[in-house]
Amino acid sequence: MKTICLYFQLHQPFRFRRYRFFDIGNDHYYYDDYANETILRKVADNCYLPANKVILEAIKKHKGKFRVAFSLSGIAIEQFLLYAPEVIQSFKELADTGCVEFLSETYSHSLVSLKSKEAFQHQVEKHDNLIEKYFGMKPSVFRNTEMIYSDEIGSMVADMGFKAILTEGAKHVLGWKSPNFMYTNAINPRLKVLMRNFKLSDDLSFRFSNHAWSEFPLTADKYAGWISKLDPKEEIVNIFMDYETFGEHQKASSGIFDFLKEFPNVALKNKLLKFDTPSSVVDALQPVSSVHVLYPISWADEERDLSAWLGNELQEEAFNKLYALQSRVEKCNDPEILKDWEYLQISDHFYYMCTKFFSDGEVHMYFNPYASPYEAFINYMNVLSDFTLRLDKVVPENEMERQISTFQRMLDEKEQKIKKLEAELKIKPVRKSPEKSTQLAEKPKVSRKKRD
Repeated sequence: MKTICLYFQLHQPFRFRRYRFFDIGNDHYYYDDYANETILRKVADNCYLPANKVILEAIKKHKGKFRVAFSLSGIAIEQFLLYAPEVIQSFKELADTGCVEFLSETYSHSLVSLKSKEAFQHQVEKHDNLIEKYFGMKPSVFRNTEMIYSDEIGSMVADMGFKAILTEGAKHVLGWKSPNFMYTNAINPRLKVLMRNFKLSDDLSFRFSNHAWSEFPLTADKYAGWISKLDPKEEIVNIFMDYETFGEHQKASSGIFDFLKEFPNVALKNKLLKFDTPSSVVDALQPVSSVHVLYPISWADEERDLSAWLGNELQEEAFNKLYALQSRVEKCNDPEILKDWEYLQISDHFYYMCTKFFSDGEVHMYFNPYASPYEAFINYMNVLSDFTLRLDKVVPENEMERQISTFQRMLDEKEQKIKKLEAELKIKPVRKSPEKSTQLAEKPKVSRKKRD
């Protein structure tokens, strides 16, 4: 019997507003609230809410035999709470069924796993605490940002106590091997590795509504048939995709929601197929071998590497300058600076700077608020410059900056005191001196007669 492991990723970034050079040092609010709310509401109405409804109905209909997994970034949860709290409620209803698993990831949907083990661990812990708070479960399976994985990253994840990680079944990694088996990390075999079947996943994510595709239209019967006809020895089919596939990448008019409704019905009629969550799959199956991934891979673009985020000089400079501040941020206790630090790490900012417009240009332009990679870079660096100035005041980099920071604090304090005194002077009316008033009142009048 083959197990179908369905996993969906949810993430929406906090997008920056147009932050000009002259804003640096003058305006410390970086975010485009209108765009963030508008896009989140649009995707919630088109995808998250209707798709959650379909999945909940399927779980109830099949009495627990239909099972799926989700990964929600901490940033996405923040936006749900701000703009669409009903999405959180719909996920709570799914969690209550016991048929939905929530996976771990980085809180900021960041690339921090490439820079710092300690910072990576901190973000993961913060994310998992949020998942436990809202959905009542502690994740035991990890999914890194954009499925970025290497032997070293897997070893770090194993050290954190996770039993499995999800990643891409990249051709240049697997070679002749199939993604339809469970593997182990090459450094720490305790960590199981589930690899995405990119062909079957992309058939839904990218090709479903393509009229030029030779398999169009894709029906639930046809799709389930493909899975059942795979090599009988293969044990698991990992179908991993962005949740926005339903209703956003593939519009409702394409029939994608009808497919989602029908697929569990068709698959569960086949006695050779079943659905399960990643943690249950890991408990049920035995790994066939280790998988060696010396250099990081991801599920992005044709290359399945890091070039979508770190493939040009603009991205490298922004990335390195950001994480050059890491040690100083760790000494900071200012909540506003720490919150902005989390938002600066969101991987989408680097994705917007990508120059790969030939092989995967359409994907990179999706929800991209910038007209060009260079514009994205300039805007980000302006924000980062202002952030650095704020950090300098709180955690100076050297002795000279420490002294400047001290003098600046003194000036700020004096300026605040002056403003306070000025405000008090405006509020309080000018009163005559009581002593003078008395003297004036008691001054005797000199009569004309006496004076003469």
